[in-house]
Formats: sequence, structure tokens, C-alpha cells
Amino acid sequence: MSGKELRLNKFFDKGKNAVVIAMDHGEFDGPIPGMIDLPETARKMNPCIDGILLSPGMLKRCQHAFNYKGAPMPIVRLNWNTVYCFHWNYEKAISASVMSVADAVALGAEIVLVSLTLQTGDERTDARNIEIYSKLATEAGRLGVPLIGEAFPNKTDKLNADELHEQVYSLTRIIVELGADMIKTFYTNKFKEVVKSCPVPILGLGAEKKPTQLEALQLAYDEIKDGAKGVVFGRNAIQVEDPKNFQKALCDVVKSNVKPEDVIKKYNLKD
Repeated sequence: MSGKELRLNKFFDKGKNAVVIAMDHGEFDGPIPGMIDLPETARKMNPCIDGILLSPGMLKRCQHAFNYKGAPMPIVRLNWNTVYCFHWNYEKAISASVMSVADAVALGAEIVLVSLTLQTGDERTDARNIEIYSKLATEAGRLGVPLIGEAFPNKTDKLNADELHEQVYSLTRIIVELGADMIKTFYTNKFKEVVKSCPVPILGLGAEKKPTQLEALQLAYDEIKDGAKGVVFGRNAIQVEDPKNFQKALCDVVKSNVKPEDVIKKYNLKD
């Protein structure tokens, strides 16, 4: 068994679906509600989750979330992209590498994430984004570190449901062709087509904050029902009254196929 296989088997514990909590938003948004004091946010993580997604500089400040037996796996984002900077009205989706795989592993990362955005409207930007992604993917493969490739279309806030699906459908496959062990991407209106065309596990993301916890859990339920092998939730799992209980409910939905309305009652979740 290779190092990569060992880490993937640990992540998908005994073949179960995986739950990742994302708290890397500050890398693009600065401090946001629920993540003002990130080390304190990390203390609210439920041990039932399988991974925590962090920016490079925060892993060393949140070691307490990972330094015990059975802790979630640290996942580090390795590139920065203007595609996430909606608040600055950026639209060119220019990527920049911010940390090598080797340096992330030295900090304690067990999995790395690299995003890719294409169809930026500029061929040079697309090619440069591919180059950054491919170099990091090659290094991850050489070091035996699992790579989550994030398929994040440009201008998602301006795409209709069919346009979002078409971009996710093609971008997901491109990322796998370039080397990825897992995919993180949006849930689309024809998500089963995305899953069918993708030979690696897909993790459905939570995207914007849902109005209610029930709606967030329903999204996770639908993603799993349509073929996702896990979820990556951030604001929906942190900006709630009781993050630990919500995350436990999320684990029940994703890992045990419990219905959202049942876990709302079980954990007495209040909006």
C-alpha cells in the first residue's frame, strides 16, 4: 500500500462517505462571522468529521484540532485565486501558487487542495491556471499526498443552473485528466451526470449560507443521494448556533443516510 492509498483509506474511513469542514474563508474574505478567532473556531469542530480545510498560515495556529488520536485530517489549500474575491468585483480568475506540497506536509498537512478555474475569457490566464494546477498535482503525486481538485467555475453568481452544470461537468473531468484523487465542486441540476463522468470521488460543497439548517442538511442529503462520496461545508457548518451538534447531524446525514428532518429533531437544532 502506498502513502497516498493509506491516507485515502484513512480519509474514507472503512469506505464511509467523508465530511470536511472548510474554514479557509479568511484567505479571501478576511475575518467573517464565526471565523473571527480561527483557533477558537477550530475548538468547535466535532471529532466525527474527517477533515478540516485550512489556508497555509492557519494550520500551525490550529494544531489543537489535529493533535489527538482520531482527530480530523488537516487539508491545506495551496493556491489563491481571484475567483473567490466577489467582494472586490474581480472577474478574471487569476490563480497564484502560495505553498508547495512539501512545505504543507512539513506543517502537518495530510491532504492538499488545489483549485482550477477555466473559461476565464483569456487564453493566457486559462493556460497559466492549468500550469499552476499541474505543477502542484505532480508534486502531490510524487510525495504520495492525496489531492483534492476544486472545480470552481468563473462568475458563478452570474450563471444560470444549466450554465453552472455545463461548466462543472467539463471542468471536473479536465481536473481529473490533469491528476486529482478527489474533486470538490458544486451540486448541479444534473449532478448524476457529473458523477458518472468522473472516475474519482466527488465531494459536494455547501456554497452560500442557507437560510435554515434544514436546507443545508437537505443539500448534503441530495448530494449524497446523487452520487457524491462526501461533502465540504463551511459557513453552513460554522455560522450556526451549535456548530458541534450541527456537524454531528451532518455526519449522520452523509455517513448513515439519516433524513435531514430526523437529525434536526435528534439534535434539537435551532435557527
